[in-house]
Amino acid sequence: MDRYTEQKLFGVLMRASVAVVIGALAIIVGVTLVRGGAVLASDPTLAITPPGPTYLIDGGGGFLHAMVGSLFIVVPATVASTAVALSTAIYLQSDYSSERFAEWVNLFLNVLWGTPPIVYGVFVLTLLIFAGARASLVAGIVSIAIFQYPIITRYADEALRSVSTELKETTYALGSTRFETARITLRAAFPGIVAGVIMGFARGIGDAATVLFTAGGATDMPTGPFEPATTLPILIFEQATSFNAEVRSHAYAAAFVLMVVVLVLILVSKLLAGRFARFVPGSDTQ
Repeated sequence: MDRYTEQKLFGVLMRASVAVVIGALAIIVGVTLVRGGAVLASDPTLAITPPGPTYLIDGGGGFLHAMVGSLFIVVPATVASTAVALSTAIYLQSDYSSERFAEWVNLFLNVLWGTPPIVYGVFVLTLLIFAGARASLVAGIVSIAIFQYPIITRYADEALRSVSTELKETTYALGSTRFETARITLRAAFPGIVAGVIMGFARGIGDAATVLFTAGGATDMPTGPFEPATTLPILIFEQATSFNAEVRSHAYAAAFVLMVVVLVLILVSKLLAGRFARFVPGSDTQ
């Protein structure tokens, strides 16, 4: 086989791979949006109605409790995870830690990144059993925060490393302290950090395995931090395995809401990154 034929074959294989990926994504998104949208169009109150006492049996009521539970778990988890992740990312820069230490921490983060989400849930569940506690909203927050930590840290670290060395050297030459330099660096890396936080939020709100054993999977509205709660992904799993066709159709409606939320978050992260880039020191869009 000559070089021209090899290149042509390679190009065909690459286009075929891209077509398979895009096709699979289009089918998943299309089926979810079409079927879920049809269910919500026929009964829009599903998204704003609390569940009935036998919701998972006969489909009475809506899934407002899962939407509220998702927000109550993921929002505090994202705030806590972002605080720790930003501190870690800043410390990993050459101004604060040695290159060897940063390599070991990055290896640790890579392991966490590749760890299946359900492992985080089992880890927190083990702690709950050891402490004699039960699944609750707080336990779900802890497990999601641990799950988000390597994601946000990786985005923040890459954003900080993308800041030009000249900017740091200029701030030091002007007599700035390391704290003041860190503030300027954070401002320059802000678009990437915002994108990382939003992506971490999207990953957290769309994950079921992490909170499957820790949140409790309640069938009513969250009533307290130490009471069980449920999320949209857990609710979708429970509805999709129901013997009742109406309950299974509600799973598509919940999946529709979840997919729209995730798609909007991804779009917002892109728009905010471009908007904030205008205020980055040295940006051409200023």
